[in-house]
Amino acid sequence: MENHPVDIDGAAVAAQFGERGFATVPDLLAPEQCDAMIALYREEARFRKRIVMARHGYGSGEYQYFAYPLPPEIAALRSELYAVLAPLANRWQAELGIDHRFPADHADYLDICHRAGQERPTPLLLKYGPGDFNRLHQDVYGEHLFPVQVILLLSEPGADFTGGELIVTEQRARMQARAEIVPLGRGDAAVIAVRERPGPGARGPVRMTMRHGVSRVRSGERYTLGTIFHDAA
Repeated sequence: MENHPVDIDGAAVAAQFGERGFATVPDLLAPEQCDAMIALYREEARFRKRIVMARHGYGSGEYQYFAYPLPPEIAALRSELYAVLAPLANRWQAELGIDHRFPADHADYLDICHRAGQERPTPLLLKYGPGDFNRLHQDVYGEHLFPVQVILLLSEPGADFTGGELIVTEQRARMQARAEIVPLGRGDAAVIAVRERPGPGARGPVRMTMRHGVSRVRSGERYTLGTIFHDAA
């Protein structure tokens, strides 16, 4: 698989968050790149851990965390996406009154994670079959948390699988949660909040608690790449 520059308009992503609570980027990966990433799932030496979701109450299906060193295409994608999203993450920190800021370069941020004992890589490939689903959750792995993550759909809806919609929910204090289905095609990216994001309030930004999950797959196989920018303790 050839590496390629990430083509994302950071301002457009920020605007979508303001409107919907998430953002989508169409055609971030070409079909042949999706195929190559799906093929990685069978290469056991690439991964540090395999999780069968039903054993942990996470839902049904399975996923594998990549080991270091990451495949070059995954490492490059992670680094380039981080560079685009770091300004948005820092804006959120300011709006939520959090003093900490994220460095511009992903290698510098990983150094912060690793010095704090968060040394295990978190990019993962997820595989769902008929009847599989993923309960609403947050991908929090330690003290250090980058507030934005990217999910890339590698399979073709309607052709490779049916069902299996990505769902995000947001909840403001003393209000009921709001749910959205994130529309994705093969090669599209969803940019979502990991745990919380700022939302509009009567007296300025307020904290919106975010979760995400996957509805039940009705047929076929669904593969996704999860790109999380902090490492795990």
